[in-house]
Amino acid sequence: MELTKVQSIKNYLIILCLVNVGIASAQTQSNDPYLKLWYDKPATAWEEALPLGNATTGAMIFGGVSQEHYQLNDHNLWSGYPQSGNNPQGLEYLPQVRKAVFDNDFDKAADLWKKHLQGPYTARYLPLGDLYLNFNVADSTHYYRDLNLNDAVSTVKYEANGVHYTRETFISYPDKVMMIRITADKKGVIDFTASLQSKLRFSVANDGNGKLILKGKAPSYVANRDYEPRQVIYDEPKGEGMNFQINLKIKSDGGHVEAVNNTLQVSGANGVIIYLTEATSFNGFNKSPGLQGKDPAIEANAGLLTASQKTYEQLKQRHVADYQQLFKRVSFNLGADVDMVKQPTDQRLRNFSVTNPDKQLQTLYYQFGRYLLIASSRPGSAPANLQGIWNNQVSPPWGSNYTTNINTEMNYWLAENTNLSECHKPLFNFLKELAINGAITAKESYNIQEGWVEHHNSDIWAKTSTVGGYDHDPKSSVKWSAWPMGGAWMSLHLYDHYLFTGDKAFLSKTAYPIMKGAVQFMLHWLVTDPKTGYLVTNPSTSPENTIKINGKEYLVSMASTMDMSIIRELFQSCISSALILDVDKVFAARVKAAYDKLYPFHIGKHGQLQEWFQDWDDPADTHRHISHLFSLFPGRQISVFNTPELAAAAKQSMIYRGDVSTGWSMAWKVNWWSRMHDGNHAYKILGAAFNYMDPVQKKEQMSGGGTYPNLFDAHPPFQIDGNFGGTAGMTEMLLQSQNGEVELLPALPDAWANGSIRGIKARGNFEIAIDWKKGKLTKALIKSNQGGNCRLRTPIPVKVVEVNNKAAVGDNRNILNTPPKIPIYKKADDVKLVDISFNKGYEIDFTTQKGKTYTIIPQ
Repeated sequence: MELTKVQSIKNYLIILCLVNVGIASAQTQSNDPYLKLWYDKPATAWEEALPLGNATTGAMIFGGVSQEHYQLNDHNLWSGYPQSGNNPQGLEYLPQVRKAVFDNDFDKAADLWKKHLQGPYTARYLPLGDLYLNFNVADSTHYYRDLNLNDAVSTVKYEANGVHYTRETFISYPDKVMMIRITADKKGVIDFTASLQSKLRFSVANDGNGKLILKGKAPSYVANRDYEPRQVIYDEPKGEGMNFQINLKIKSDGGHVEAVNNTLQVSGANGVIIYLTEATSFNGFNKSPGLQGKDPAIEANAGLLTASQKTYEQLKQRHVADYQQLFKRVSFNLGADVDMVKQPTDQRLRNFSVTNPDKQLQTLYYQFGRYLLIASSRPGSAPANLQGIWNNQVSPPWGSNYTTNINTEMNYWLAENTNLSECHKPLFNFLKELAINGAITAKESYNIQEGWVEHHNSDIWAKTSTVGGYDHDPKSSVKWSAWPMGGAWMSLHLYDHYLFTGDKAFLSKTAYPIMKGAVQFMLHWLVTDPKTGYLVTNPSTSPENTIKINGKEYLVSMASTMDMSIIRELFQSCISSALILDVDKVFAARVKAAYDKLYPFHIGKHGQLQEWFQDWDDPADTHRHISHLFSLFPGRQISVFNTPELAAAAKQSMIYRGDVSTGWSMAWKVNWWSRMHDGNHAYKILGAAFNYMDPVQKKEQMSGGGTYPNLFDAHPPFQIDGNFGGTAGMTEMLLQSQNGEVELLPALPDAWANGSIRGIKARGNFEIAIDWKKGKLTKALIKSNQGGNCRLRTPIPVKVVEVNNKAAVGDNRNILNTPPKIPIYKKADDVKLVDISFNKGYEIDFTTQKGKTYTIIPQ
């Protein structure tokens, strides 16, 4: 008997040890053989090519046999140069716009804004160049190409003339180099010609030592509209416009490398290694890249010299180790159908069915979103733009810029909950720059002397002024230009980073000063509505949508629900930050007083959450932007637990708008339905997002989104926010933490009956692993990185193995995970709300110790 007890204790200690190291050692897990995008033919369209990136250099790999094509980007390569764009007419005309709105003369308000308060469009994100490898191969068999998410390496294999060839490519973040290795199973058979080109102005030369050098010049201006008389403008070589350089060096094992007519020809080689480095003259958001820029040759040459002193194996090892310490923090398993995973990725996408789902394709898509963020947003880089880092057009859709009325923010919804906090940092650094320019815009455009503002578009130059064109572009619209809320929304990412990490130094030194500036601007931007006495925004829009009143459309009004929701969330975050840091008590009181006067939520006559200042919502409106649901997600003010009537109204709005939309809009809907605890509805929309989009037949439409063969989100056209938002939404189906508690499996769909996920994060700095079978929680591990109380909500009764005493429900919540203040709202008379019944589950509280992992099992 005694021996049995001793053995039991030993076994228990072993289990505890394994539990405690389980989450922390996630990056040491073995590779998942199914985490690959793979194809049995080369790409013929850009949306079939495979993306690589180190957040500065990006490449799209086509995988051709007779010709390999690497389409290249640099994250800093944009048109133009720093320009304020501020419109001083705002000082005179803003009061007139506001008066017109208060007088209900919305057409006059819109006309005044368009004529007198719009500014220039943003600069455009540009393609860097193209690397071509031309092989003397006509036919091939046994073709295969892939992108392995386990190590961020792309491979092409084929057989030609009895020889098996392999081409392997990666782009290293630690060594800032793109590496290509070409091998064959026979000696002396590798022959090809390498050349560099660009869609921008360029010249190519060789240095006589097996190196090609491309020097290029970006335009000083690229038109926003295809009907402008001048589309692309270049200054003289030493004038405005960014300079750039690409270096290409080839080392061969055997054979010869010869420079011929500004190409490099390889003949008779056993194996080949190609090094590619690049750089631009970008020298900061506030310096002209043409007149004050860095010499790109210095960085490109230094990178090439350093990389070429390491072996290919050393460079690959450093690349893989760096990448995996981020990527392998999270594993996700829903099972795999053996017959489905044997098919190429594009074929699996064509065959996808919600009724007979390819579950592993869903987990592949999930991890692809995490991969794309790692590849396009790392410390020291620019933040991910509308296409991440990948673009092949001189005039890309919407400039491939930072569209801050949803798209830029959506890019980072997955950063914290999928355990990639480091990848969030480029956005925070960008906010520092926006705050500098935005303070000038606030003064020059609106005579607001405190704080800073950013409108609905920005670029590498941290533009903060309005867009739409000084020259009254006939296709510009006040429905998107009259929106000074971008900076306020992005500032909320700062506080969320603190909630997930508990980094108080970050809150003090970075987050709070930027948030405070955004709040200061809003305190001055808000005005008192003379009829209701509430503080409102005026003018106000609900991004890109229009108001429909008695059969007529209007572009602008006041106090849109989105405006007021962002401000309410921002004010709460600022007040909480001041309390946590024990600073600015007088200022916090001022913010609290303004908060209490904000125009409240309204539930309209159709039972919907009102989008507009008055009950003007049209139930037939299916617009892709459903901005008034901001407080349900990503905000925290609407909750099925704390504000059930507002949640019911939000649900009614979602029902009216419908499920099918553009790619990014469907991703937002997945997140909303997850917050409603309706996993089956979220899954239905997620399944629609797997709609195969043929890139050859693509149309630049504004609805019917889906996924391209390379798993890029199709707006259409390609926008990366749909990928990022989709991954975030899938996480929300399994874990939520916005209500001051950690919710396990809050929106688990029936289709995901069995599965596991490990390494995801909850607010309060908890790292979570969850297992479930037959739709029921079987076990969870919660690692407390910060300590403090954990309030846990689960769908079934559970116990905490490591806690001896019975966990009691209380309100001693972790300071990092406090619930938001419940907002006030008003409801139309005799409104019938839709049903939002769901399993509320069970709550327990338990105190955690920093660094300890807790085991949750069914009771």
